[in-house]
Amino acid sequence: MIRVCFVCLGNICRSPTAEAVFRQIVDKAHLSDQIVVDSAGTGSYHIGEQADSRARAMGQRRGYRLVGRARQFGHRDFEGFDYVLAMDQDNLRALRKLAHDESTQAKIRLLRSFDSTAEPGAEVPDPYYGGPGGFDEVIDICERACRGLLEHISSERGLG
Repeated sequence: MIRVCFVCLGNICRSPTAEAVFRQIVDKAHLSDQIVVDSAGTGSYHIGEQADSRARAMGQRRGYRLVGRARQFGHRDFEGFDYVLAMDQDNLRALRKLAHDESTQAKIRLLRSFDSTAEPGAEVPDPYYGGPGGFDEVIDICERACRGLLEHISSERGLG
């Protein structure tokens, strides 16, 4: 099994959205028996909570189900995941501080590094303090980046 984890700060907006988008892309590619998808946050602010209601509503409108509960990413998660995708530079730095060796560091990437339309170092913007348009934009970004991520994993792991 290939294990993928999307990581933002609180695990209630961006990372559960990316998880839902990627899970659907993986399902449509008939690879759900080979790829496990999860999400987490670097902070402990929302542990146990559902995804933000605005993220869930926008996801539902766009055909995605955000069903998980927020959890915090920890040291042991590196053992359980092959790909750890940060939504922004701050969470990328936080993950790198948690990583204990070079092989663990190699698992960590920015999600938008798989978005062919993004500039190097581009982030998934945090929609939390904005309006509904921000949640829609996050889904657009996640769709592009997650398609690129699946292409990368398929090529790297010989899937498909």
